[in-house]
Amino acid sequence: MIEKRPFAQRELIVREGMRMRHAYFIENGLTRSYWLVDGQEITTSFSTGGSIVFSMDELYYGEVSQEYVQALEPCEAYAIAIDDLRGLVRSNLRFAAWWTAIHQDEYRRLHRSHKDRLTLPARRRYEEFVRQFPDVARRAPLGCIASYIGVTLPTLSRLRAANLSQDK
Repeated sequence: MIEKRPFAQRELIVREGMRMRHAYFIENGLTRSYWLVDGQEITTSFSTGGSIVFSMDELYYGEVSQEYVQALEPCEAYAIAIDDLRGLVRSNLRFAAWWTAIHQDEYRRLHRSHKDRLTLPARRRYEEFVRQFPDVARRAPLGCIASYIGVTLPTLSRLRAANLSQDK
């Protein structure tokens, strides 16, 4: 069964160390996934309307989540039980093909993001982020973007200021 579920801004959708038992299809709003490392939040991804968020550890490995997912804006989502989602993937060929395509796209995005963080200077990382995610670049808090591209907030502020002056 699928149920509509609203999330308030800053509400945690997935929590580290817990089983959430649901995946959420985001209808509208903005979320971020992050790890807590030595007390510091490290943003790993953003999701907007049309995306799905869940604990990968729970869905694929039956373990508690290793990360958090937080609503950065008020979100409307549709919740589906993890067991029902697994059943759909096993029993519905069209759904399974769609599920596979989502995972292929996400793997490609993660692979590129990892490569960019290891090989590109900060300015290029920010430019690539804006190119790939223009909507998220306008909507997400700067601290989350800085964490995602692997720079400090003051560095991101300088990069944004330099890009704005170039656009004039």
